[in-house]
Amino acid sequence: MGGHGALICALKNPGLYKSVSAFAPISNPIKSDWGKKAFAAYLGPNEADWEEYDATCLVKSYSGPPLDILVDQGKADNFLHQLLPENLLTATKDVGVTMILRQQAEYDHSYYFIASFIGDHIKHHVKYLKK
Repeated sequence: MGGHGALICALKNPGLYKSVSAFAPISNPIKSDWGKKAFAAYLGPNEADWEEYDATCLVKSYSGPPLDILVDQGKADNFLHQLLPENLLTATKDVGVTMILRQQAEYDHSYYFIASFIGDHIKHHVKYLKK
């Protein structure tokens, strides 16, 4: 849930972040079985309330300054069908949000996946720290 949380924090606080990155985040939880189950338990049955915690829904109404998102996703991730990163990518097309979705062949949802690409995520943020 770390990647999901990072996306939600950035999208709900326009101007506070210039960049955000995530590894295999659940990107559209209201469209996945996992998300529906979790949101019903945590937020109650009103699905309209769930949209406030769904990155794909939030990005569609984003009206803040430019935001740069980097998402890495393992193509061998057993959970990929629940994570829906393509939905988030599609939703960014018409708003002030830039997103790079890197789908990494032969990587899953493991520590080794994150360890392999964490340097790229640090570089992603450093370019904004230097400004």
